[in-house]
Amino acid sequence: MTRPTPEADAPSHGAPSQDAPSHDAPLRGAPSRGAPSGDGPLGGTRFEGAAGEQETSRRVREMFSGIAPRYDLLNHLLSGRLDDVWRRRVARRFASTLARPDARVLDLCCGTGDLAFALARKASGAQIIGADFSGAMLAIARRKASAANRSPAENAIEFVEADALHLPFADATFDLVTSAFGFRNLANYGEGLKEIRRVLRPGGEVGILEFAEPRGKIFGALYRFYFRRILPTLGGAISGNSAAYSYLPRSVGRFPSPEELAAQMASAGFGDVRFARWTGGTVTLHTGTR
Repeated sequence: MTRPTPEADAPSHGAPSQDAPSHDAPLRGAPSRGAPSGDGPLGGTRFEGAAGEQETSRRVREMFSGIAPRYDLLNHLLSGRLDDVWRRRVARRFASTLARPDARVLDLCCGTGDLAFALARKASGAQIIGADFSGAMLAIARRKASAANRSPAENAIEFVEADALHLPFADATFDLVTSAFGFRNLANYGEGLKEIRRVLRPGGEVGILEFAEPRGKIFGALYRFYFRRILPTLGGAISGNSAAYSYLPRSVGRFPSPEELAAQMASAGFGDVRFARWTGGTVTLHTGTR
């Protein structure tokens, strides 16, 4: 596992309205329904059979490294290529920051680099770094960056192997930190938010794009049937890793609701915290400032 006004290149596929209006964040420090520590219901992802945060991180890293060769194919196939639409919209949301030639941007949990590339295509000289803890994913991102059809801005992206909970960057380094469908996989969401805020400059922005469960009764039921029954079977058959695509719906199911994550972001010290639902509420972009 988005807000702005609807955009022409984001088809609804029969879902309810593409965009819900942005929501004001809870007051800073407002409680959410779970604790921000690694032990609470909002603490972080859990991998079946993992004993704690360190083992969860290791198992998740191994899982993503194992599916890396087919990761892009499955993302495009299972989303009907809406994943590309969502990433382009994130880039447009932060176009003003990306237009600054002195901006420094971190795409966290970047995977094979697709959001970093979308950001680069909107940038005007901004330095973009993609960070991920899977070397196998980064190897694919680097190959994609060096392809002949890439723009100079895409070629210039630096990809760094890094743990999102222990980033190798100094305080106040970046003007923008983004993450698309990666934050959900952190073993400790509270610590992840603290690290994002630490590396942001004062006034810097964060954008976290994640899956969410839609609220509509009929569409929600159809979505859950697809996400919990069809997607794991199809993804497992194509990737050869059924565990990875069984993990996906479980991780979305235990991920904080948009309201809960907004409260957690406010509690972590972010200001102007907002979220907006896209594509019938199946994805949400969370934004805030340091």
